[in-house]
Amino acid sequence: MANPSHFRKDRRSGNPDRRSGPSPGSPIDDRRTRFSLGYFFLAILILIALQSLIGRQGTDEIPYSELKSRIAAGQVAEVRIGSRVVEAVPVDSLRQEAGVEVWRANLLPYEDEELIPLLEQHGVAYEGVLEGWLSQALVWLLPVGLLILFWIWMLRRMNPTQGVLTVGKSRAKIVGEEGTGVTFADIAGVDEAKQETYEIVEFLQHPEKFAQLGAKIPKGVLLVGPPGTGKTLLARAVAGEAGVTFFSISGAEFVEMFVGVGAARVRDLFAQAKVQAPCIIFIDELDALGKARGAGGMMGGHDEREQTLNQLLVEMDGFGPRLGVIIVAATNRPEILDSALLRPGRFDRQILVDRPDVNGRFEILKIHSHGIKLAPEVDLEKVARRTPGFVGADLANLLNEAALLAARRDQLVVRMQEIDDAVDRIVAGLEKKNRLINEKERRIVAYHEAGHAIVAERVPTADPVHKISIIPRGLAALGYTQQLPTEDRYLLTKQELLDRVAVLLGGRVAEEIIFNEISTGAGNDLERITDLVQRMVMEYGMSRELGPINYKAPPTSPFLMNGDGAAPAYGHSFSEETAQAIDREVHGIIDGTYSRVRGILEADREILEILSLRLLEKEVVDEAELRVIMGLPPRSKPPAEGRVVATPPPQTTSPDGDKTTPG
Repeated sequence: MANPSHFRKDRRSGNPDRRSGPSPGSPIDDRRTRFSLGYFFLAILILIALQSLIGRQGTDEIPYSELKSRIAAGQVAEVRIGSRVVEAVPVDSLRQEAGVEVWRANLLPYEDEELIPLLEQHGVAYEGVLEGWLSQALVWLLPVGLLILFWIWMLRRMNPTQGVLTVGKSRAKIVGEEGTGVTFADIAGVDEAKQETYEIVEFLQHPEKFAQLGAKIPKGVLLVGPPGTGKTLLARAVAGEAGVTFFSISGAEFVEMFVGVGAARVRDLFAQAKVQAPCIIFIDELDALGKARGAGGMMGGHDEREQTLNQLLVEMDGFGPRLGVIIVAATNRPEILDSALLRPGRFDRQILVDRPDVNGRFEILKIHSHGIKLAPEVDLEKVARRTPGFVGADLANLLNEAALLAARRDQLVVRMQEIDDAVDRIVAGLEKKNRLINEKERRIVAYHEAGHAIVAERVPTADPVHKISIIPRGLAALGYTQQLPTEDRYLLTKQELLDRVAVLLGGRVAEEIIFNEISTGAGNDLERITDLVQRMVMEYGMSRELGPINYKAPPTSPFLMNGDGAAPAYGHSFSEETAQAIDREVHGIIDGTYSRVRGILEADREILEILSLRLLEKEVVDEAELRVIMGLPPRSKPPAEGRVVATPPPQTTSPDGDKTTPG
């Protein structure tokens, strides 16, 4: 078996045999194509010129009338009649005297009935001849050649990076030993994932360290996590740290409409990788290629995607762990991947790239703030606490939005005001102050949001209110109440879930108390309440009558799934009596919480009136002002270390039912 260290020596010595030629579609390949076509046309022009020059030696061009006169005078020995010209050979005496081999004249556009009798009268031999072979060939081949050239030009226009015969070639983007330009210093917030992937860097840099112990590095590493957490960036950082060739391709680029193309591209990719070893193959969005077989459609059978997946599985088994080829893939849907991909020997290491906590968000903000002129007042730690649930892509977008707002306002630096406005824009949507809302609807929105906020401050375990607004945002949101968690949470108790239900019911109950009427503004609130309470009863066992039993439908085989990967609805896995008991429990929890919320708001009706009037006047009320209105002391600032995480994301309720949570 080959030693990886030998590959590194070959690469450093610059062995020309290890470098493949220009890829199809490269500038060099295009120049060769242009030169070959140019030489082809040049050769045709030279042939035409030679024929013209050779054919005209010893030829004298004369008018047709003069030619007939010479025939009548007996000066012509032989005549050759073509389709466009007539050639006359002089008698021997004139040919030697005048030095003319042939007289040539153009025929008349119509048939001359006098020519043939004239020739027979003077005993001149005549015959019909065809034109030159090159002229005849051009007449037939030139249109066909033009059609072929037009077809090639159209193919190159449709896909300028690939030639006609390179459909089965890999389309991976290749980065050489110069590096991807990304290192571990450019990544923050995923320290555990960085530590896991550092083993790959060590293996590629010091393979003998592992070979001495008989250790085998994993063939495949699967990066799993929500979108925007930095999976692709982490893979590029591994290649950048190791200083090896980096093949980057998307899973969707393997599958084409032509049968067998995907499998051919997989074979070509791995063939290139083995030549360039040690190297890294990165397949982004692996779920586009590696979806569980048998779950792709109702027709079944081995379609093009399954053939491509089968070829990938075979190729991953076809090279040894010490060859120096490591496959890194990324997906945010690991549950739909084929089980054969995840077994040991293939993608045998799965690394979770999760949402960052408050410290991770702070480090990410420091990286993305490079190059952005921030005002001295900007506190990135405060921004990190303000943005629970944000991933790296969200934080980069946040600072960019803040910079755009500062430029729009003709500011020289980005202030905290722009960052706060950018957070609101990302979380709740674009602010629409010009939306016309009648006064009655504004009052309903104000009381609705005030009800959410008051209940959130009165129940013991709810997340504190950060801001209340009745400014329309997003597509249909007429207002929102934003809550931010105060600590890392991974488990929720029954009381905490009931308090969340109470906060969601606050807007609906406030409308009923003030207006003795209900509106459609609580539509999404009720949807979220119903889902949460049903999960409490059916999944979490938080029901006295039903007990600690999970009534969630069990997972089914992927062969029984629908085309979208979802299990078919074959009915409940419990009896009708149990279904009725579930309905009673859900109604009981919601009705009990409704009565509790109504008691809170009736006791605080005066505060509800004051807060609603303040919202109608100012449109936005922050946390400090809310606590003053409610007679509560200022909230103590959280400690700088070990604060605020994004599980779950900040809850935002709105009268029109928009759920505005980041990420």
